[in-house]
Amino acid sequence: MTEFTILMPCLNEARSLAFCINEARGFMESRGLSAEILIADNGSHDGSPEIARRHGARVVHIEERGYGSALLGGINAAKGKYIIMGDADGSYDFGALDNFTEALRGGYALVVGNRFRGGI
Repeated sequence: MTEFTILMPCLNEARSLAFCINEARGFMESRGLSAEILIADNGSHDGSPEIARRHGARVVHIEERGYGSALLGGINAAKGKYIIMGDADGSYDFGALDNFTEALRGGYALVVGNRFRGGI
């Protein structure tokens, strides 16, 4: 069973997507986590889905437009017991997820970070 899904909603994030996927993969591998990286693509036309696949992420296409639709579609497609969401624009540090994984494993149903207060 996959323990974690790192979910990234995506709409035309070709410039930053590979970096985000690689950072998330590095975190997972360094911690020995059973995890997947899932890109919920919401109609990109800049090659984002192809970039995601080349970097080993699973891609689901979400037809209904909108950020919320991409999130819900990704959540529904996730294989992980726990879902960690972050944007694919490089504004989240996917290498700093220890507090999230520990809290989820510790029984918390929801863990929220704040990227605007000096770190997540």
